[in-house]
Amino acid sequence: MKKCAIVYNPNSGKRNKNETFVNNVHKILKKYQYVANFFETREQNDATKIVSELEDYFELVILVGGDGTINEGIAGNLQRKKKLLLGFIPMGTTNDVGAMYGYTKNYKKNLKMLLEGKKKVIDICLINEKPFIYVACIGNYVDISYATPRKLKEKYGKFAYTLYGAKKITEKLKHYEIEYEVDGKKYSGKFSFIFITNGNRVAGVNGIYNDVKLDDGMFEVALCTAKRKRELLKMLPSLFTMNIKSEKEIIYYRTNHMSITWKDNFEAWSIDGEEYKEEKRIFNFSVIREIEVLVPIKNIKKLFQ
Repeated sequence: MKKCAIVYNPNSGKRNKNETFVNNVHKILKKYQYVANFFETREQNDATKIVSELEDYFELVILVGGDGTINEGIAGNLQRKKKLLLGFIPMGTTNDVGAMYGYTKNYKKNLKMLLEGKKKVIDICLINEKPFIYVACIGNYVDISYATPRKLKEKYGKFAYTLYGAKKITEKLKHYEIEYEVDGKKYSGKFSFIFITNGNRVAGVNGIYNDVKLDDGMFEVALCTAKRKRELLKMLPSLFTMNIKSEKEIIYYRTNHMSITWKDNFEAWSIDGEEYKEEKRIFNFSVIREIEVLVPIKNIKKLFQ
């Protein structure tokens, strides 16, 4: 029997009773010739610590939780001398990463999809050496992903973000003055949003880009110059038609390295839906390819070269 580690967040999404979840996963893994050890996360960064300290004999590590749990697990694997094969099972509220890979809302079906999947080496983006899986963003309303109260998410699920966002939408639109360098050229400007992404889904919106590959050694950059809320509202249809790059208020790049220097008031980044603060005003973005993952075959042709 092969050894598998299950690192799971019992507070993610609306899960079944913990005992039922563990028993069901045990049964499915046994059919695929795996014996499992379960590791429960209890507080922030637990998944990073657990994965970084796992024994080398584990042939598969499955991260079960929201996008934040996946992020932490990746960070822990990068700390290891011997990297372990990772898999993801979405159990959070939004689950952008899970939806991108083609997972359903049924964790038992998702586990079978994963175990019947294929191994792929994926790009991992870094912001000042901190990894992120699919998005690092800053701007108006992006704090909704991590500032929405947990009690609200437990009660209303994904709709909680809409409820909390309704309060934020009345706030005045902010603009951020930066200098940045991409592909060896320097620029400057004021922007209401900055999105650095490695995926085709962000904040529950599918297909923001129709040509993203997760193994091309590149990431996508969208800088929004919109000055008024009505300009942002006019852009919304483009999010659903994969036309965002053609918007006049969007400056777009595809690159493997970028640096941003903050010129005025700096606020926290949202990294894979979690808050990320640093005192530094210079942020360097890059890509590494050191992590192998087991992914469902469903969207492989769409997501990989």
